[in-house]
Amino acid sequence: MCGISAILGPDVDPQRLERMVASQNHRGPNHNAISLDPSGMAGLGHNRLSIIDLSPNAHQPMTSADGRYVIVLNGEVYNYLELRAQLTDYPYRTSSDTEVILAAYMHWGVDCLHHLIGMFSFLIWDTVEKNLFAARDRFGVKPLYYAQIANGSLYIASEIKAIRSAGFSTRPDSATWATYLASGGYDNSAHTFWDGIFSLPGGCAFVWQDYKLDIWRWYDFKTRTQEIDARSEEEVREEYLALLRETVMLRFRSDVPVGINLSGGLDSSTLLSTVQTVQGSSGNAMAFTFVTGDPQYDELPWVEEMLRHTHHSLVACSLNAAQVPDLAEEIQHFQDEPFGGLPTLAYAKVFEAARSRDIIVLLDGQGMDEQWAGYDYYRSAGVGDATIIQGSHEKPTRPGCLQPEFSALARVITPEQPYPDRLRNLQYRDAFYTKIPRALRFNDRISMRASTELREPFLDHRLFELAFRQPEARKINAETGKVFLRKIISPYMPANVSLAPKRALQTPQREWLRGPLRGWATEMIASAQKAAPGWLDAQAVDGEWQRFCQGQGDNSFFIWQWISLGLLLHC
Repeated sequence: MCGISAILGPDVDPQRLERMVASQNHRGPNHNAISLDPSGMAGLGHNRLSIIDLSPNAHQPMTSADGRYVIVLNGEVYNYLELRAQLTDYPYRTSSDTEVILAAYMHWGVDCLHHLIGMFSFLIWDTVEKNLFAARDRFGVKPLYYAQIANGSLYIASEIKAIRSAGFSTRPDSATWATYLASGGYDNSAHTFWDGIFSLPGGCAFVWQDYKLDIWRWYDFKTRTQEIDARSEEEVREEYLALLRETVMLRFRSDVPVGINLSGGLDSSTLLSTVQTVQGSSGNAMAFTFVTGDPQYDELPWVEEMLRHTHHSLVACSLNAAQVPDLAEEIQHFQDEPFGGLPTLAYAKVFEAARSRDIIVLLDGQGMDEQWAGYDYYRSAGVGDATIIQGSHEKPTRPGCLQPEFSALARVITPEQPYPDRLRNLQYRDAFYTKIPRALRFNDRISMRASTELREPFLDHRLFELAFRQPEARKINAETGKVFLRKIISPYMPANVSLAPKRALQTPQREWLRGPLRGWATEMIASAQKAAPGWLDAQAVDGEWQRFCQGQGDNSFFIWQWISLGLLLHC
């Protein structure tokens, strides 16, 4: 888990590149370096968080044994040992996964991507052909941003702030902000909240040569999941359990300590029980969960129930209202774009606690709801079909609070519907347009803020595809979701955990914004109105804010949108 950066073209300035590297030091504090091509056409930078092969030999930028290729990597390739055993003709000088990518690229070219199991963004500069190959993992767990200026120069980095630190002139992208404020949509396309800075979508790659970008999609999830799995439950159960255990085992490959993030739900309990199965009595991974002191939201009782079964030690990480203003401002700096409110802040406390205990790698259970149809609205015809933000009984956004000219800039988010059935189309939307993309961005930034690595076993593409292809009856019924997953995993955990209904991961955001954080929220909303003149209708915003404070409605998403605007553009 690291930070990568690059400048390509006629204005490669080492000082600019060094500023880009310095701005991402939190992503890799163990070693920072740059590499400049003698032609002056390319410079690559790297921040290293040492996870596999802790020796200086594995520092980056890393040059291939023949001197032709230079690579910088953010992330991990978990099956690097298997690939290394297959690619025996390369003269390895390290025991790192980075060098295995070089060997794979030299053997298979761009097709090497199909052999990689992991989360990654990487850049490979060809010193002979003077081109750059860049790729991002299948689900986009690891980020990659780029900006191209008029003379054809290309700036690339793991975070937007790195591109801005190089002197790239930016202003807010009004259309992206309008889309977000009107519909709640973000992280759903290549556009970012900053004009001229783009995100390479997950599962995509590009080649830069002669000042031109050629972008293509290398991972085709839709084609790989069209056919419904017609095999028996027993066959699927056996394959899924084997894959589940393999994905967790692979993600324990590390030369530093590994811990586990827990909520009290089925997904993280599945993760914990699988960890216990894989590690047996020798396992000692520490578990972490967050609490807010509100029993209406805290999942500590379910977490403790599961831990009584597995005997892992637990660290409960507390967030209170008094911490929110300063922490929100700090987290906003690391996010660069709007983030998900108090749950993101609470989750950030987990990574702080892990790092303070020298736990550098954490696993969590992201992705299970999307692959097994765990959300309530999957079972309700018409509910959630057209809504980008779910989880409330009322409309989550307030487009009526936008100025008409600004509101007209909003893009219409129309997710593809590549499947003949409603359920898979909803799952696909949540996996590639809404829930997973934004959660991955939030979580990458808060883990990297604490210089920790977050691994997502349930986003192993093999596991995700297998569950996604199952018939609807194995996913949902009238009472519950993740039906077959519960059957598969129930022998390995307490019944009141495996059979518990879906609970949204929540915090007392609504209550705190109405109560102890009301003054701070008022200030942030006022800052939003000043920072973006012509965007918000001040009278309408003030009216909605007063109604919210008086206890009307159960949704606080739109309030946090305005706070985000104030945080991002004012701070």
